[in-house]
Amino acid sequence: MTVDLAVIVLNYRTFDLTADCLASMEREIEAGIRVVIVDNDSGDGSAERLERLVRERGWSGWATVLPSPVNGGFAAGNNHGVRSIDAAAYLLLNSDTLVRPGAFRSLREAMRLNPRAGIIGSGLLDEEGKSCPSSFRLIAPLSELVRAANTGPVTRILQRFDPALPPTDQPFEPGWLGFASVLVRREVFQTVGLLDDGYFMYFEDVDFCRRAREAGWRLLYWPQAKVVHLLGRTSQVTPGAALRRRAPRYYYEARARYFAKFYGRPMLWLTNCLWYVGRLVSLPRELCGRDSAHREGEAIDIWINALDPLRARSEPRS
Repeated sequence: MTVDLAVIVLNYRTFDLTADCLASMEREIEAGIRVVIVDNDSGDGSAERLERLVRERGWSGWATVLPSPVNGGFAAGNNHGVRSIDAAAYLLLNSDTLVRPGAFRSLREAMRLNPRAGIIGSGLLDEEGKSCPSSFRLIAPLSELVRAANTGPVTRILQRFDPALPPTDQPFEPGWLGFASVLVRREVFQTVGLLDDGYFMYFEDVDFCRRAREAGWRLLYWPQAKVVHLLGRTSQVTPGAALRRRAPRYYYEARARYFAKFYGRPMLWLTNCLWYVGRLVSLPRELCGRDSAHREGEAIDIWINALDPLRARSEPRS
């Protein structure tokens, strides 16, 4: 049986967040909507607790817990959910989100009104109700120079390489969409395949958006569908954390994979050199007392997997 919309929620040791996410969508469930909660081999009993919660709250008519035998990461977990159910469209939804009233209906309406939009991203809000980034310019090698320089003049000169886009309340077509809350048509998966599970976490969203665009699909940011994103609750890579601690290894593995896959391994090396050029711009300001905007150990960590960036991971990392 084919459903109209399958909502895929990925759980990895985030029982409380996932439970709140499910509760927020309870009144949004309409005919033709099913929710698949993929437990990414949490190993902490949260899968069993979620199954019990679904039964006790009377959600069994629209929600199912689907255990994964391994923790293969964000892409692999979502792929596991997509394979499990036949749907006209799939909403990939982070467990650290809360669905605002009307969001599902609005996304389905956006899909109806924009038949060439293969990936539709909802508007994301922070806990205070303010818009937070969910649509971006495409990431290119020069984007790393802009990021490392972290200064207004460089950003203005190379603006088209700065992924950051200002918040807007108008729909538009971005370079890529963050995957905290995105609707993907079934035909997009049929055209370009599933998410690349060679990424454990990060960059799989920009990768998938690039492949969809190259196949002729449009991307659409649709702010009328609002979802609260409790940013950083499920990972270690957030703007605040970047100022305080080293990013996990899988972030740099994903970064290396992305640049090598779309630009080639020599360009990955050049990208790293461009990062150092940008760092030469930001370093003097820090020596004069400005706070650093760079992650601890980043000057070394950007070379992780630089010699073999496309190799398959031998084991999942959490």
